[in-house]
Amino acid sequence: MKFPIAIEPSTEKTAWGVVVPDLPGCFSAGDSAEDAFANAVEAIEAHCEILSDDGVDIPLPRPLVEWQTDPEFAGWVWALVEVDVSRFEGRAEKINITLPRRLLAKIDSYAKAHGATRSGFLAEAARAAMR
Repeated sequence: MKFPIAIEPSTEKTAWGVVVPDLPGCFSAGDSAEDAFANAVEAIEAHCEILSDDGVDIPLPRPLVEWQTDPEFAGWVWALVEVDVSRFEGRAEKINITLPRRLLAKIDSYAKAHGATRSGFLAEAARAAMR
């Protein structure tokens, strides 16, 4: 899942600050931009683990453009970070679905071309549709 992050550039007295607006209370920092990105991923994973342990669904990220217009983050730099949250969504369950043969072939071809599995592709498509 790709999470928008807001990055506040460092100053002589402060580190790079990072906020994950789709996950209230999730923030991080780093001494460099690279550290800030890496620490943001760790913060998102830890936050999602806590939500999962509490039985709370992980919020679906809003589109980046919605956050960029928020005056609270004026002057901040924006980025997207990819975090695999599947391990926080519960145990996998096998299901039986019916799809037209040609559609299934297109799904398989697309997933393979993008380094995904059929199940992974369908799960991500479902998440995107529910946004």
